Amino acid sequence: MVFKSPYADVVIPDVGVPQMVYQHALEYGEKPAMIDGVSGRTLTYRQLYGGVRRVAGNLARRGLRKGDVVGIYSPNLPEYPLAYHGVALAGGIVTTANPLYTAEELAYQLRDSNAKFLITVGALLEKALPAAQDAGVQEVFVIGEGEGATPFTELLTEAEPPEVPIDPAEDLIVLPYSSGTTGLPKGVMLTHRNLVANMVQVLASGVNLQADERVIGVLPFYHIYGMLVILNLCLYRGLTIVTMPRFDLEQFLKIMQDYQITRANLVPPIILALAKHPMVDHYDLSHLKIIMSGAAPLSAELAKACSERLGCIVLQGYGLTETSPVTHVNPEDPTRIKLGSVGVPIANTECAVVSLETGNPLGTREEGEIWIRGPQVMRGYLNNPEATAQTLTPDGWLRTGDVGYVDEDGYFYIVDRVKEMIKYKGLQIAPAELEAVLLTHPAVADAAVVPSPDEEAGEVPKAFVVLKGQATAEELMDYVAAHVAPFKKIRRLEFVEQIPKSPSGKILRRVLVQQERESRRT
Repeated sequence: MVFKSPYADVVIPDVGVPQMVYQHALEYGEKPAMIDGVSGRTLTYRQLYGGVRRVAGNLARRGLRKGDVVGIYSPNLPEYPLAYHGVALAGGIVTTANPLYTAEELAYQLRDSNAKFLITVGALLEKALPAAQDAGVQEVFVIGEGEGATPFTELLTEAEPPEVPIDPAEDLIVLPYSSGTTGLPKGVMLTHRNLVANMVQVLASGVNLQADERVIGVLPFYHIYGMLVILNLCLYRGLTIVTMPRFDLEQFLKIMQDYQITRANLVPPIILALAKHPMVDHYDLSHLKIIMSGAAPLSAELAKACSERLGCIVLQGYGLTETSPVTHVNPEDPTRIKLGSVGVPIANTECAVVSLETGNPLGTREEGEIWIRGPQVMRGYLNNPEATAQTLTPDGWLRTGDVGYVDEDGYFYIVDRVKEMIKYKGLQIAPAELEAVLLTHPAVADAAVVPSPDEEAGEVPKAFVVLKGQATAEELMDYVAAHVAPFKKIRRLEFVEQIPKSPSGKILRRVLVQQERESRRT
């Protein structure tokens, strides 16, 4: 059975993302568009619009051509949309990288995406420069101060953007990296139409963004959730975005209070802190009206506790990098929110629950894999037709790798995962990536990594290791930590005699996952 959105289909504008986002920018004029929550540094809508045009023109002068890729390796800053939309306006494709990545992780993404330029910040040059050199990047631009890179201010000198014909349905705008349902991170090919579609779909589905609102930009802009729902959608609607370069609870609460934040797009670990941490009582969050949660499951109990403590609406949505990202959301009407549910399919979206055993569509209250079809679904994975074929069906359905069900009112619930990836504080971690690092240690004969339940983080990576030499758990965890971003660190490790595998040699990860869940309950 196919479940359709209860909302009427909307017309998707046939325009590129920068044209969509900035069509009202001059009307908003001197209104603050981006504010650095730490320093107060501000970009108005007029400044932002002009800056995007100059960045596009200067990148074109330096040889950026339609279809060229530019990496952005930066925390959330007011300059982020200057870089992101400047590249897009010049006809380029952005690949956004986690600022916590090591040099080797960044080099992998830059090489895989064939990036021509890289835009970063001074504090990250120590990792950015060797990664760029390793990947063959032609030029590195630095926001702020830094040796060995071209100042980003050189892209803000007077220049007119080039006239670049864009086919929104065919031309890519961004290549975020996702593990998908299995394996190493892959470039997700998202077109201008994918993102424009998702913007109008969300607005037609009970999300009521108003231009007088102030939103906290704490979700990382490199991640599709922050990129679409905050950086693109909120700028399109004329909101003021107050950025944070990294999450710190005390600083977060101070910014929420001082800037009178009215709307917050968050992940469950932050909502947990808002619901339970005693520090929250020392700050005035009375202006906050709505918290929208995504990227990881939010329990009904936690949503209720946070809502009652802060006196605001707490609702949950759902999506994937591969769907630009939003596919489901609860309406902002408190009488229609179902706690524990990710909501109903948004406009122009079809959803099916498919049996894991037979592949047949299921009815209400039957658990199966969630499949999605709509204009927000990606083109596929970059240079990876095999992974694309495993994820997209010939008739356009995307297999999410998430297990759930739908109730009689059309509200969806996510209960488990088919996919292998670990969700640590809403961030994806590919087990295969950590296993590959472990296997390079001379004392390790075999290894498997699975999600281990954790109240604060949701899940943490746990390794099961077979030894062939002498090594302690701490030594192996430190070894992995030296090769990956901090959020990917293995936080639990158990030595075993053997790793369970299928006759074909594939790790039976679900056996280990079940074993780990049961051990955490006892």
